[in-house]
Amino acid sequence: MLRGIIFDVDGTLVASNEAHARSWVEVFAEAGYDVPFGVVWPMIGMGGDKLLPAAVGIDEDSVQGKELGKQRWEIFRAKYLPHLRPTPGARALVERMKADGFQLVVASSAGGSELGALMEAAGIADLIPTATSSSDAADSKPDPDIVEAAVRKTGFDPDELLMIGDTPYDIQAATGAKVRMIALLSGGWRIEELAGAAGIYDHPADLLEWYDPVFFCKEII
Repeated sequence: MLRGIIFDVDGTLVASNEAHARSWVEVFAEAGYDVPFGVVWPMIGMGGDKLLPAAVGIDEDSVQGKELGKQRWEIFRAKYLPHLRPTPGARALVERMKADGFQLVVASSAGGSELGALMEAAGIADLIPTATSSSDAADSKPDPDIVEAAVRKTGFDPDELLMIGDTPYDIQAATGAKVRMIALLSGGWRIEELAGAAGIYDHPADLLEWYDPVFFCKEII
């Protein structure tokens, strides 16, 4: 029986993936690294512990890595965060699932304060009281640590949960945690890049249009 829903946030509930990519490109340029947007974009969805080594060969925990991460957040918060908007139907979907009695939890690679700001931008901060962030896991997505932490917080077994996300990294993390997943195209990934999801929808509003709790319990899980 399905008892809980694990939500990713970036690209799933708030249209923020492009903003994240552009803020990384800007901070890399300021540090003297020429990393094109097209290189950074496919890395969005991973945490900084994965993105920094892949993009510029810098460890997140190094002095330079910590400084780049801090500057990236400052650019994102000042330049992009005020303009972020929820993905279509984000709040309506969360409200419906909450009303249907599912326990809701967020699993994001974002840090604690950043995650709070993103949930506010998504318009769902008041609906989901439980969240796991990068501080709850040793490794970010696509490693399963963050999803496993979310599973533990629900107190349910993995097969009693469903994750909703938007990137291949969400699918890999959910699969590693033995949680089934529905993928959304609102993060900018193509259908063929989201193979392994139990279902694929355009955005939360599209999922809500087809949503039926009985279907979720009997067909997805």
